[in-house]
Order: sequence, then structure tokens, then C-alpha cells
Amino acid sequence: MTEEYSKNNLGSRAEEYLESVVCKNLEMCVEVLQQCENLLPLADELKIVTQCIDAIASKACVEQIASSFSRLEYSSSGRLHMSKTTKSEGDWWIEDLSVLRIDLYQRVITAMKCRGVRPESIGASLVTYAQKELIKKSSLWNQSTQPKVDLGSDTSGHERLVVETIVSLLPVEKFAVPISFLFGMLRSAVMLDCAVSCRLDLERRIGSQLDIATLDDLLIPSFRHAGDTLFDVDTVHRILVNFSQQDDSDEDMEDGSLFETDSPPSPSQTALFKVSKLVDNYLAEIAPDANLKLNKFIAVAESLPAHARTLHDGLYRAIDVYLKAHQGLSDPDRRKLCKLIDFQKLSQEAGAHAAQNERLPLQSIVQVLYYEQMRLRSALFCSYPDDDPKPMHQSWRINSGALSAAMSPRDNYASLRRENRDLKLELARLRMRLNDLEKEHVCMKRNMERSSSRKFMSSFSKKISKLNIFGHSSSRGSSSPSRQSQRTDSKLTERT
Repeated sequence: MTEEYSKNNLGSRAEEYLESVVCKNLEMCVEVLQQCENLLPLADELKIVTQCIDAIASKACVEQIASSFSRLEYSSSGRLHMSKTTKSEGDWWIEDLSVLRIDLYQRVITAMKCRGVRPESIGASLVTYAQKELIKKSSLWNQSTQPKVDLGSDTSGHERLVVETIVSLLPVEKFAVPISFLFGMLRSAVMLDCAVSCRLDLERRIGSQLDIATLDDLLIPSFRHAGDTLFDVDTVHRILVNFSQQDDSDEDMEDGSLFETDSPPSPSQTALFKVSKLVDNYLAEIAPDANLKLNKFIAVAESLPAHARTLHDGLYRAIDVYLKAHQGLSDPDRRKLCKLIDFQKLSQEAGAHAAQNERLPLQSIVQVLYYEQMRLRSALFCSYPDDDPKPMHQSWRINSGALSAAMSPRDNYASLRRENRDLKLELARLRMRLNDLEKEHVCMKRNMERSSSRKFMSSFSKKISKLNIFGHSSSRGSSSPSRQSQRTDSKLTERT
């Protein structure tokens, strides 16, 4: 078929047809690649596959540039900007590429990345391909027909290859693919027992945008033995660790703007608050699981920094559910679990509930009552007029954490240290006052005992004296007749 045997032979005519006809049309390039799937590696040696892949990547890049220019328009102020559309007109090739085999599709996407195709377009193509290969063609997601996945079957091996390949092709940019798609790929990776690097990559990507996730996204089923938890808690814990590390790195990059008290909360702080609510709801959802160990529950709760939660109502609710479902916990374990709660950051309703909660340790209930008393005292002193002298307790910020939400972690820590120092001083005063009261009580008790003994002696002596006086009077009264009798007797003797 070469020119050595005849001019204008089949080889040169085929190459001319590929260059002039096939490579000018993206759909025809895809069809040729489909036909080459059964002709590998011969088609690759003839460079047919390479020509088609380069043509597809170039065509997609040109179409995208043309669609970008068509979206340019002038605003009302006269500035040139790009109109926002849900789907770019230059991404019509996404559906066409989903028919390729996974190895050829990987080569096409890699070439598109090198040509500069937008990450959003690459992500949309990956989502479409995954939906077609993993959902429509597979019984993996049909729980009614196949509740358990056979990891050794050929179908599972193909699906595992698809998942690992798509994860390796994901763009490095944030929000290039929806976070729900990342969670779906993570569920598939866990279910199919994909490579550890694949799952760690997905966990890292999810952790970087966890603030836009929902509770349903975090509820990843556990596909291990029957004695394990209902949901994969270890995976969620690693995601939270990635989020916390990402938050720390973002804080390090900022030039101290996070600790400015007068500035509004930074996006990292807002993300922390959102994730803290999400984690508390997740803990409340997994708490009733009888197989959930205490150390796993505590690890998930402690995965966020201390300043992430402005209110501890959600955490208290989750711990209360866990205590209710695990009534066999020992007292040290219950105290260890309740140490996660900052009772100073409970709302009034949650504090009232905690004060009457019999499942909490006695020490926790005492703390709740103490902070509730301080809160009431602070509210009482805040109602004083401005000209009246205000006690030192009024300077305490013992509230539900709403004030600390507007403060940076550094200032909040310093404020908490001052409040802690004031509380320690007040406790020392209370102890001294209590000791004084105890001493006064002992003195009063002794005085009462002495006074009672004196009264008894005085009353006894009075009674005795009354008896003596009565005795003397009777003797005096009885002496007169005896003397009279003696006188009469003497007179009689004289007469005789």
C-alpha cells in the first residue's frame, strides 16, 4: 500500500483522507477512534490514533475560543465583559467523547489539558463520562438487583479502572466539578476498593471545599464487615483533617488580616462556621449507631479548631443523643465526652435542658448551673443605669458565644484568659467568704450551746432557791408551837 509499489497507493490516499476530511471534523475523529479500539496497537503504530486525538483537542480549543468571543458584550457602563451562561456553546463535544473507551478517553482529555481547554469544560466532560460508564452501564448502583458488589468480577475491575482514571484526570482548580460528583466518586472508590492514592486525592479535594457540602454528602455508607458502623466515619474524619489543614494554610498566607477585630469575618472563618454546623449535624446523625466507638466520635468532634464553634448547642445535642443510645458508658467515659462541650457557649434553651439532663455527669450539671447563674447576674447588672456603680461582674462576657463570633481567635483567646482570671479571683473570694460563713456558723453554734447551758443552770438554781426559801419559812412557822409547849411544860413542873 506504499508508494514503492504504485503511485497514489492506498496508504497515501488514506493519510490524505485523514488529514483533509477526518481531522477537520470532530465527530468523524471520534468515530475513527472508536474503530481503532479493536486495532490497537497497530493503529497506534500507524499514528492514526495520535492524529485523531490532536485533531480533537485542537478543534475543541478553537471552538471554545470562538464561543468565548461570541459571549463578549458591553455592559450598561460601557465595559466589555463576558456574559454568564449555564453551558458554553463550545462544549458540544462533551457528549461525543463519552462513547470512547477509557484508555483513549484519557489520552484525549490529557491532550485537551495541554492545549488549554477550560477546567470547567474538562470537569463537565468527566462528569458526563462517569455518569454514562458507572451509572447507566453498570449494575453497581442498582441495589435491588445487586446489593453486594463482587470485587473480583470483570465488571468491578472495569469500574475500578474508570474511577481511578477519572480521578487522575480531575482539574487542579477548585469548583471545576460539583462537590456532589466528588462525593459520588468517593463512594464508588470506597465501594470498589480503589487504590489508596485515589481515595486520598478525592478526600483532599473534598476537604478544600467542604463548606459547600451537605449532610447527605457526608453520609457515606460503610461497605466493610457486618460488625462495623453504618457509615464510614474514618473517611469523614480524614476529610475534616484535610479541611482543617487547608484552613491553617490559608491563615498562614494572609498577612494578619484574620486577627483584625474591626474587620468583618474572612471567608475562612465563614467556612469554619458552616463546617462546624455540618459536623454537629453529622455527629447527631451517626450518634445512635450502637457500633460507633467513643474514640471515633470524639475524634470527629475534635477535628475542628476550638474557635470554629460559636455555639455548642449542636454539639450538645449530638452528645446527648450518643449518651441516650449508649447508656452503658462508664462515668469516666461520660465525663471525657462531656469535656467537649463548652457550657459557656450554650444558649439559654440548651442550658436549661442541660441543667435538667440526668444523662450528664454531675460535674457538668454543676458547670451549667454556675454559668447560668453568671449569665443571669451579668444580665441583671447590665440593666443598671449608667450613672450607678457597676460591679466587676458586669465586665464578664458570659454569653452564648455570639460576641466571640465577631472576634478573631487571638483576641477571643486573650479575652477568655482575662475572663478566666476574673473568674478565678471571684472563686477565691467566694471560698474566703464561705470559710468566714463557716467560722461564723461554728461560733454561733458554740454561743447557742453556752447560752442554753447558762439558762439551764440559772433556772435550776432558781428552782433550788425556791425550795430552800419554802423550807426556811416552814421551819420558822413550826418553831413557835414547840417553844410554847416547852413553856407550858416548865410551868407545870413549877406548879408541882
